[in-house]
Amino acid sequence: MYQVKKELYQTGMEMRKAAFNGLAKVFGENDKAVILDADLASASGFIKFKENYEDRFIQCGIAEANMCGVACGMSTEGFTPYIHSFAPFVSRRIFDQLFLSGAYAHNNVNVIATDPGFCTAANGGTHTTFEDIAMMRTIPNIHIYEASDPVLLEWIIQEVNKTKGVNYIRTTRKAIETIYEEGSTFEIGKGNVVREGKDVLLISSGESVSDCLKASDLLAKEGIDCEVVDMFTIKPIDKELILKDAANKKLVMSVENHSVNGGLGSAVAEVIAENNCDVNFVRHGIVEEFGQVGTVDYLKKAFKLDAESIANKVKESL
Repeated sequence: MYQVKKELYQTGMEMRKAAFNGLAKVFGENDKAVILDADLASASGFIKFKENYEDRFIQCGIAEANMCGVACGMSTEGFTPYIHSFAPFVSRRIFDQLFLSGAYAHNNVNVIATDPGFCTAANGGTHTTFEDIAMMRTIPNIHIYEASDPVLLEWIIQEVNKTKGVNYIRTTRKAIETIYEEGSTFEIGKGNVVREGKDVLLISSGESVSDCLKASDLLAKEGIDCEVVDMFTIKPIDKELILKDAANKKLVMSVENHSVNGGLGSAVAEVIAENNCDVNFVRHGIVEEFGQVGTVDYLKKAFKLDAESIANKVKESL
């Protein structure tokens, strides 16, 4: 069971450290687990695996498609590969390899896709992805996750060790605010209600969950009561929770560090439309824009994904 921290908005450990901790536990339990990196082992912190597990760490260089092919080949030989790079380079750049050599061939590949969307910060537009979830959702039987805090990420990293097929894990590398108490456990395909509320339902994932909580604080001062859901599993999505908690709400709004086309908002919209759910629904995310250079805080405001902008979108939509 998960437990939400009583004191929110405190910065926790770096997400790369949480990923490392999760992988270290996997390596201790599964002697077939391997990590493949694309010349980012220092940035990811996975270079430490080379020191302790030299024969289970593979530096593939800046050749992500080849890295995916190597991982899929290792899967056929019984290994459990984790591959890592910037989110655009393990989504749109390797889509064909992941689709065919991974999913179509029934191989097990765990993809750690880091610094998506505005999280890429100073790396700019070339390293920004606002479309990766949309692409990944088209792959049959894939699991897609986006971690909102270090506790959740460490759990996901360990859980996919037991989950067959292609697992796509979207996360920043940087330190972000904590949401869950240490020792929390979760369930794949089930959203987490991190705050109850009767007027508005905010459905989010990743770093935007914390901003939705802050937005709900701002809205509470104006008498608007918001429920906030961390939909950390985007595929398969928690249809039951969406339909149950959308009932009798004045507004349901998805908030995502991703294009409004094909991402979390589209997944929620499909559930609402296909089940004839009579609700005022709005997608809030990136609309027809490419990435740009800036700090995370600057980019959040530029893309209207900071707490104040989210709160304003709720009021506008109401």
